[in-house]
Amino acid sequence: MKKWRSFATLPEQYIGLQEIIDKQVEVTQPVLTEEQMEQIKQINFILIEALHTNKQVYLTYYKQGQYITETGFIQFVDSLGGLFVFIDDVFELKNKMRLSELINVSLA
Repeated sequence: MKKWRSFATLPEQYIGLQEIIDKQVEVTQPVLTEEQMEQIKQINFILIEALHTNKQVYLTYYKQGQYITETGFIQFVDSLGGLFVFIDDVFELKNKMRLSELINVSLA
């Protein structure tokens, strides 16, 4: 271990390398086609159904260059405003998100 200690003297180098690695795995937000716009209507319907039946959902959404998949419950849906509130299953945190960030929703 002592042999490699000299490489750990430049923490700025590690920060810079981590930023480069993060940029390489970053994904651009998808542009919606007409077919996907129809899927948004289905996603909205699934969100409202999950809200009224209090069923768990699997959400896949876009956030800061990454696709994130979580499970949890829908607490509030505002179709006109394009917002919904999601409570994740692990930490029970409230997440306020835009419907435009959603990629896929399915009932658990």
